[in-house]
Amino acid sequence: MIPVLICALISLSAADSLDSLYPELEHSRTIYVIENGPRLSVTAQQSKVVSRRGGNATLPCKIQREQTLAPNRKMRIKWTKMTSDYLKEVDVFVAMDYHKRSYGSFHGRVHLLGSSPMDASLVITEITLEDYGKYKCEVIDGLEDGTAVVSLDLEGVIFPYFPRLGRYNLNFYDAERACRDQDAIVASFDQLYDAWRGGMDWCNAGWLNDGSVQYPITTPREPCGGKNTVPGVRNYGLRDKEKNQYDVFCFTSHYKGRFYYLIHPSKLTYDEAVRACQKDGAQIAKVGQMYAAWKLLGYDRCDAGWLADGSVRYPISHPRRRCSPTEAAVRFNGFPDKKHKLYGVYCFKGHN
Repeated sequence: MIPVLICALISLSAADSLDSLYPELEHSRTIYVIENGPRLSVTAQQSKVVSRRGGNATLPCKIQREQTLAPNRKMRIKWTKMTSDYLKEVDVFVAMDYHKRSYGSFHGRVHLLGSSPMDASLVITEITLEDYGKYKCEVIDGLEDGTAVVSLDLEGVIFPYFPRLGRYNLNFYDAERACRDQDAIVASFDQLYDAWRGGMDWCNAGWLNDGSVQYPITTPREPCGGKNTVPGVRNYGLRDKEKNQYDVFCFTSHYKGRFYYLIHPSKLTYDEAVRACQKDGAQIAKVGQMYAAWKLLGYDRCDAGWLADGSVRYPISHPRRRCSPTEAAVRFNGFPDKKHKLYGVYCFKGHN
């Protein structure tokens, strides 16, 4: 009890001495410090815009600027594309007053909507598969700045892929080339997740564009993560892009052209199939083109045919007896000997 009294007396004594030293201080006074908020802000009315390959899209970006700010002809608008690792950004477009510049693959395909001086929305024309992703709008006005992020999504289809070598033979860079050769790109996690929600079930792990390896399971079973596990997208995590080998999930979108089964009087070897399409003014079709025709256009044909990678497949949109009776799917007959004269051919004629 005595130590407590001593502490109380010391505290009172200290308070009295402060009062005597600084009599101008008033007790119970509250001091408010007001910090000015941002005088410029950047907003996007939509967080995601959906388009298709070959189409156009407007990525929204509006500038809100205090009227007290003096007019600034040097206000800078910059659009960049964020990469899958989020550490690097690709320059897309920069504008400052009358000076405007587009970069790389976006050159000549992008411009500001410019519906008003405070509109920094970006218009992208002739959209490619590689345009898919997240974009950042950055506005710098003197000492003030603001940013907004918008995603560009594409209508399309995701499909698992492995080459003639067989399963689990692609490192990440091989996977990129494999998808590109089939008129596609390596899919993103968001695209794979959306496909899983749509019912995709595939028990072989494949590369995604962020360098991770994953696979979608709707019906859990022992060879695919375990029978007593919950449905979901199984994740192996980030893997070594050069040393590790898996399959790949590719993504493709609408195309400009015609995909068709070539009516021919006889079955063809692979080389004969290539020449037959060329004679018809076309090229032998790619796997991505078949998937796009099947998923996006409802193409249905119960005839197995050669494709450019040497595989034999056929697309079924309306399941029926002897033609994928249980599900709509692109049926896969493997990679036969190219000298076998057992199949027809699917061709693709592009529209320039």
